[in-house]
Amino acid sequence: MSDTGGQMPDMNSLLEQAQKMSEQLMAQQEQAQAVEVEGNAGGGAVLIRMTGGGEFLSVRIAPSAVDPEDVEMLEDLILAALNDAVANAAAIAPTPDLGGMDLSSMGLGGLLGGS
Repeated sequence: MSDTGGQMPDMNSLLEQAQKMSEQLMAQQEQAQAVEVEGNAGGGAVLIRMTGGGEFLSVRIAPSAVDPEDVEMLEDLILAALNDAVANAAAIAPTPDLGGMDLSSMGLGGLLGGS
């Protein structure tokens, strides 16, 4: 076996770090589930509340947004408010702290979506 000059990472250390990351991520996900976010459209004509965990809590539609002659506009407002709420929830979504680890050096690029 030839020496490539690189040092193989300690697998036990890597597994330990991965376990810590997993525990941190789970704790952050639990916290995010308790946070409420809002999405709105039409200057507040449609307001949607949801948790950071993706559970929709309420929809409020201002009477001025209800026009029987233009149901499509109301549908568009609801869709825009849903998308805004989901974007706001994604903004608080947890991201794992890699603790300075460079995963690209482990040859896992394809596994993690990299090249």
